[in-house]
Amino acid sequence: MEAMRLLRIGDPLRWAELPDPAPGTGEVRIQVAACGVCRTDLHVQDGDLPDIELPVIPGHEIVGYVERLGPGVSGLAVGDRVGVPWLGHTCGDCAYCRSGAENLCDHAEFTGYTRNGGFATLVVVDARFALKLPPGQDDIALAPLLCAGLIGWRALVAAGPGERLGLYGFGAAGHIVAQVARWQGRQVAAFTRAGDVAAQDFARSCGADWAGDSTQRPEQPLDAAIIFAPAGELVPLALQAVRKGGRVVCAGIHMSDIPGFPYRLLWQERQLVSVANLTRKDGEDFLRIVPQAGIHATTTAYPLREANRALDDLRSGRVHGAAVLVT
Repeated sequence: MEAMRLLRIGDPLRWAELPDPAPGTGEVRIQVAACGVCRTDLHVQDGDLPDIELPVIPGHEIVGYVERLGPGVSGLAVGDRVGVPWLGHTCGDCAYCRSGAENLCDHAEFTGYTRNGGFATLVVVDARFALKLPPGQDDIALAPLLCAGLIGWRALVAAGPGERLGLYGFGAAGHIVAQVARWQGRQVAAFTRAGDVAAQDFARSCGADWAGDSTQRPEQPLDAAIIFAPAGELVPLALQAVRKGGRVVCAGIHMSDIPGFPYRLLWQERQLVSVANLTRKDGEDFLRIVPQAGIHATTTAYPLREANRALDDLRSGRVHGAAVLVT
């Protein structure tokens, strides 16, 4: 197999030829067709996430085809097209798993972080977390749905049913969530980096009713806001933008420190919450509506060996939509 591996925190990924991995009990080996490039991959590369064991192959928005079954696998067959998300394994026994909150599992493993991911031609995954994908879209278009889409969906559910929704950071997740929200009949306000006119135009093309800098406020207070950008300074701004009783959802796995802010921004029953990871039910619920809502990710494709260029483009804000590695 070929892979792009992270050998040392802060370094570029390195190309390698490695022995083909063998699936163990309850696992399948997947021939990777496409893998989305997520901001979380930057957090892995930068060492923002704790307890990483190197070397590791990043990538957790995997679309591929089942090539080999390990012992004890049922429900999948060789040739099935599947998607592999960030949550790659749970214990099934802890209190969180037993209560249906497997996203908070005490012994969870994560694709492209604590287990090897999809910046490779082959990957071995827990068969329970290989989600069957809907027909009708190509592999590249589906890849961003496995994280940007799933985390965006979980954040949208956490935001509640309010009509006026604000999205802070309009990248891969934002442009997918905007499409879902518009399909649901909501109004969408998109907040971008100051002066990023191209991103604001892109947001409008994805159905946003209003687009502007993160320091601006729409004409009417928001019912809820979702923060996708990993910038803690956006939290007070989002709290100012939501109405009394409104909710702000922090959707990233990593965020810079939230600055101090006056209590009056949180008062009047405004809520500040976070979402963590995802569950298989999130995947089933979201993938079920993808064909109904006509959701389609805007993508830029890169060859596997150009993973570092894709990461650099994502870091610098040169990607509108989602970057995807193609094997």
